[in-house]
Amino acid sequence: DVQLVESGGGLVQAGGSLRLSCSTSGFTVDDYAIGWFRQAPGKERVGVSCVKSRDMSTYYADSVKGRFTISRDNAKDMVYLEMDSLKPEDTAVYYCAADTLPNPTMDVTIFCRGPFEPDYWGQGTQVTVSS
Repeated sequence: DVQLVESGGGLVQAGGSLRLSCSTSGFTVDDYAIGWFRQAPGKERVGVSCVKSRDMSTYYADSVKGRFTISRDNAKDMVYLEMDSLKPEDTAVYYCAADTLPNPTMDVTIFCRGPFEPDYWGQGTQVTVSS
């Protein structure tokens, strides 16, 4: 079974940093994508940053470009989201999500922004940025 477990959320002041971690297990295929999504109160869930396993191509939402960095440690089966220069509008529940790709050439943007909907999700971790 595929399992994703997030950690690293918390309360931070605006301008501060946090690093989210996602522990992954159960992936036995080469072509998959994994990433971070977030849902703020009263808003839809959106893709923040994602990466493809085959070519390591990445996607970043415009709102986080230059501030967030996604990375993977294959030896530890971990995915990270380094979040710098945090803003109050970054406050949300952050989810790690992953799935195999129906087509190895599928762009990571489709995985992160849609319409592709990942099948595997973690339980989420709360990030709160105070002003």
